[in-house]
Amino acid sequence: MPEFRIGEQDFLLDGQPFRVLSGALHYFRVHPEQWADRIDKARRMGLNTIETYVPWNAHAPTPTEFDLTGGLDLGRFLRLVAEAGMYAIVRPGPYICAEWDNGGLPAWLFRDPETGIRRSEHRYLTAVREYLRRVHEVIAPLQVHRGGPVILVQIENEYGAYGSDKAYLQTLVDYTSDAGITVPLTTVDQPIDEMMVAGRIDGVHMTGSFGSRCAERLATLRRHQPTGPLMCSEFWVGWFDHWGAHHHTTPVEDSAAELDTLLAAGASVNIYLVHGGTNFGLTSGASDKGVYQPTVTSYDYDAPLDEAGRPTAKYHAFREVIAKYHPVPDAPPPAPPAPSLTTPLGDPVRLFDNPEAWGSWQHHHTLPRLDDLDGAPRLALLRTRIDAPGAAVLGFGEVRDRASVFLDDQPVGTLLREHHQRVLGLGSGTGSLSVLIEDQGRVNYGPRIGEPKGLIGGATLNGVPLTGWDVLPIDLSCPPPVWPDEQRTPLTGPVAGPVLLRAGFSLPEPADLHLDTQGWGKGVVWVNGFCLGRYWSRTPQRTLYLPGPVVRAGENEVVVLELDAMGEPVVHFVPEPLLGHTEA
Repeated sequence: MPEFRIGEQDFLLDGQPFRVLSGALHYFRVHPEQWADRIDKARRMGLNTIETYVPWNAHAPTPTEFDLTGGLDLGRFLRLVAEAGMYAIVRPGPYICAEWDNGGLPAWLFRDPETGIRRSEHRYLTAVREYLRRVHEVIAPLQVHRGGPVILVQIENEYGAYGSDKAYLQTLVDYTSDAGITVPLTTVDQPIDEMMVAGRIDGVHMTGSFGSRCAERLATLRRHQPTGPLMCSEFWVGWFDHWGAHHHTTPVEDSAAELDTLLAAGASVNIYLVHGGTNFGLTSGASDKGVYQPTVTSYDYDAPLDEAGRPTAKYHAFREVIAKYHPVPDAPPPAPPAPSLTTPLGDPVRLFDNPEAWGSWQHHHTLPRLDDLDGAPRLALLRTRIDAPGAAVLGFGEVRDRASVFLDDQPVGTLLREHHQRVLGLGSGTGSLSVLIEDQGRVNYGPRIGEPKGLIGGATLNGVPLTGWDVLPIDLSCPPPVWPDEQRTPLTGPVAGPVLLRAGFSLPEPADLHLDTQGWGKGVVWVNGFCLGRYWSRTPQRTLYLPGPVVRAGENEVVVLELDAMGEPVVHFVPEPLLGHTEA
């Protein structure tokens, strides 16, 4: 069987120098029926390796589950990499960042507030050990010396930017070794002196994460690691987007020139990302460096392969650079254009008309957080009676992340975490008070990882605590089953939320589609029961990517949950993605 190890200056495959030319491709952000296509296109760009994170929270939605089926079949993904004649790098964390909800850490892990985060704390480490045992049951048999593709496994992720608990890092190494991983282990940190010192582990190979000034940063990496191969294991070729901000791109020429600098220096590289994919469902994370910024559904990342897996100008430029140093296969054929079509939405079912159809009520004396509810739902309706004379002031300890307030089922206002809003005036202090609370994505970087969601610290009316709450958790993993029959009710104009709508459309054969949400407010979309993710009228994302394997030949169904208001209740599929576009 092949042997992969670290030499004095190079990675060595069967004793011969081997340059790792890798691209990040997250299996959990790509429909599984498209894995082989994306892997093949990465190979045709000239890469010999595929890298992926492993999202703990996706595999383990509860403490007793570990899902390795469908789009979470890591073993199948790695075997497809091998079938393509490529190698694999796996980064199981347990923390991955990745602009992924909670940085990959399960929300249930922190129901006990004493649980540590990314440090030597026994509750945290007990759960981590079990997680690494389960994930390495998949990875260990697929190591290169056992006939599989895996050549490197990473420990933690950019730990030097977070902490300096060396015992914690060494414990992760021990857990990894105990689970049967014998290929070389790596760390990654930005080539900043204090980060590299804090994140290093004796005996584990160091790599860097950066996207510019490559010669300077390779020199810093070499200063901290005098021997062994140089590797940029996160070569940033784009960036991610937040709702309400601009769409990030990097000039093709600049990225290609930096890649050339890396390869001319003899370094190995992992392009982050060769293909970003999509935060399907409600999996995108958020940033909070004083202002909360939720990440958009698209993870296009301005990568060489766009969100729909189509080669871009950056793809062809990178291919030309790689060809200067290594042979490259034939380029992939052009992708067929996506079809366009339009169909009206109808069948409105408003939440307040029959909330029992959306879920089951629970009663709580005091206001619960979303994390206090089974499954930590992303959306919940909270209801109580208020009786105060005249106008009143409603207050919450903290809103995480968006609270829409209704009095007698009529909208009063919305409180946003990003605006640090916690109080709202009510024209009347008497009636049925409802609050629709939404988790818009858990912070994935920094000290706010692991924080609970919902309305934190209770509620008050004119400073007096509000008690006696009825709570309706709303499961968004699939459309709420609110339609009792097939009766169709057309819409004749704009519609106010919260409301569920649906439409049908027909195609002669499956195809990739781009759903244009222009004229819509804020909400979630499912097609044939598959959750495409969130939309919002804010920039920069206007289209949702619909993978061809989700589409059926013949009839298909779109379901839309509109939380605000929809000015144009029509489904438009357009031929191109619209990221950073605001005009019709």
